[in-house]
Amino acid sequence: MPVIDLHAHTKYSDGTTAPAEVVSAYIRAGVQMMAITDHDTTAAVEEARKKASAAGLLFVDGIEISTREHDYLHILGYRIDIKNKTLNKFLEDNRAARFERVRGIIKKLQAAGVNISEEEVFALVKTTPSRAHVADALKKKGIVSSRHEGFCKYLTEGRAGYVPSPGPVAAEVISQIKQAGGYAFIAHPGVIQEAWDFPRWTTNGLDGLELYYPSHSFEMRQELSAIAKKYGLLVSAGSDHHGEKSGRRNTPGMQAPQEVFDKLKEVLCKS
Repeated sequence: MPVIDLHAHTKYSDGTTAPAEVVSAYIRAGVQMMAITDHDTTAAVEEARKKASAAGLLFVDGIEISTREHDYLHILGYRIDIKNKTLNKFLEDNRAARFERVRGIIKKLQAAGVNISEEEVFALVKTTPSRAHVADALKKKGIVSSRHEGFCKYLTEGRAGYVPSPGPVAAEVISQIKQAGGYAFIAHPGVIQEAWDFPRWTTNGLDGLELYYPSHSFEMRQELSAIAKKYGLLVSAGSDHHGEKSGRRNTPGMQAPQEVFDKLKEVLCKS
């Protein structure tokens, strides 16, 4: 089956590697279609697209945008116009809100007796700050052993450093992607099953959902496939690649049926 990966991050958000390195890893893994979907920034897209195109790898300009409705209710945008002024102002505002969220997290951790500073965290940020950078700073100081431990011990709901996402609502994210000429997909829907609202999202203009994802079981894929058919949604595949030092699954690419590849190519890679 074709190997697709329309969900990847670089050091410009919470990934750990440069855009060209991500593309190189995808080429080695035999990925045939890919997208860079950094959080609230398209800073890596042009570098990655240039390298992918030189290698004959199908490349889709992408973005991932968080919402405030759920920590993991994220919308993936594909085939967006990365020079769209309205979208870029929206992303700029989102990044500013992220900086404020991280400052709030740091203050809460300090109040709980955790020895961490803004300087230590923001020194790790390339463009878009996130909880991952706080966890990395905690790891660098030896307070935790991994990014994952940092999240579990300090940064998830109910923990000392948790601050809710300040992001926009899903409807606004979908609207922004669409006005920039893009297609909006729900990221890792199996992770947020308790927040599902496909009737509302499709009314708002949702185009698809990420069906093939590392943590989606066979049963979850079956359920999501039925939802996609019911609402006329496209389906995609993504590994949520973050790089070797992220502590997450590091194998690029997800196998998907030929008909999925063909449809995505038709919609997202048309000239």
